[in-house]
Amino acid sequence: MTFGPDVSFVTVRRRFDFRSIEVGRWVTPQERDRAAGKFYQALCDLMTILRGPETLISLRSTLGLQYGIGGRPGVAAHYLPATRQLALAKNAGAGSLAHEWFHAFDHHMGNKVYPNAGQFCFASSAWLNNDDTSLHPLTALLGTCYQTILLNEDGTAPSVLFKISQATDRQLKTIYYARPEELCARAFEAFIEDSQPRNRFLVNGTRHSDEARAGLYPQGEHRQRINDA
Repeated sequence: MTFGPDVSFVTVRRRFDFRSIEVGRWVTPQERDRAAGKFYQALCDLMTILRGPETLISLRSTLGLQYGIGGRPGVAAHYLPATRQLALAKNAGAGSLAHEWFHAFDHHMGNKVYPNAGQFCFASSAWLNNDDTSLHPLTALLGTCYQTILLNEDGTAPSVLFKISQATDRQLKTIYYARPEELCARAFEAFIEDSQPRNRFLVNGTRHSDEARAGLYPQGEHRQRINDA
């Protein structure tokens, strides 16, 4: 498998069948081509780690990608539920792909597993709200993953990760780290990094970053249980 100069965003779109790929007007051809190679390798790594087909990565061709379009100061990447687009900033997107891809997956599964949850709901949030589930084949598997991340080992109380995230939100006077979709995306990042992808474009920082040292990523035995789930 090659990731040389012949890899372009056309290659990425054709390989994974993304709904669309948009590149910002201020991205130079050289930056565009370098980014395409990094995207391609990272998405191939993700596909290998998840042991799924290309259509899993594009969520059955429903997911769009943006690179170097818009963005906000201090925000490396974001997922847009309204348009089902995963967007990475031109200069700050590296390492954010796994986190934002999980948001896309979590949203994609939301009203498939939880039919009454609404079109903008994440499956992780619907699980925590105990919404009615469908007979989708992933219902039980997702429920096990969410419980392992959000609750303690016997399922009777919030996990340490949840408690630390709540405490951080209180300290920062915000509601971010303890949102179930954010907790689960960070847990997914940790799982991907522990699977040792070939570069840092997919994920970086779940072990040695300031957030990791603050306990905002799964640690120790809890991290292993999440990976096993």
